[in-house]
Amino acid sequence: MIISEKKSFDELLDYLKDSEKVIITGCSLCATTCKVGGEEEVLAMKAKLEEQGKKVLGYKILDPSCNLLKTRKDLKSLKAELKEADAVVSLACGDGTQTVAKLVKVPVYPGNNTMFIGEVERVGQYAEACKACGNCQLGWTGGICPITMCAKGLLNGPCGGARDGKCEVDPENDCAWILIYNKLKELGQLDNLTELRKPRDYQISAHPRKINLNAK
Repeated sequence: MIISEKKSFDELLDYLKDSEKVIITGCSLCATTCKVGGEEEVLAMKAKLEEQGKKVLGYKILDPSCNLLKTRKDLKSLKAELKEADAVVSLACGDGTQTVAKLVKVPVYPGNNTMFIGEVERVGQYAEACKACGNCQLGWTGGICPITMCAKGLLNGPCGGARDGKCEVDPENDCAWILIYNKLKELGQLDNLTELRKPRDYQISAHPRKINLNAK
């Protein structure tokens, strides 16, 4: 899941300083789960903007905001409003915000900050889990990502700086390689640690990346 959090309202107002008529879009998936872009949050943003003298012409919870074809279709219900609007406020992740920006002819401003790909531990509590590196290592590390969970992204064991099982870079975090060792021991797969792994190939994670399943 893409984890986002609310952007400072003052920062958003600064974006909107020259905009009077506004449309708000949310997202039915990740942003809704993170409580930053569902209908409740969109209506709350509408009220706050109106308190600041902005005229909110309409709003739409996109399903989801990052689906280009679906968002193009969903925005047709706001066709008249978009012709009149000065700006769109997007309460989605950065991907969803960029998708909306491709489809409208007015500025699109982010109402959220996109933080990481992560898991929902419980409502309102999220943990980073994946850096989308392009070469998943989970098959030999017991399902624990060394790229994400190790502050140094090491692929051939720990740096040696851990203290009491905690990372030397951030003592609030467990050492990823101690976690990996313990998990592999539990699974009877400690032999996985005896193979020397090649350095990361950063070419495969060069940005921006595209995937085309229809290409021959």
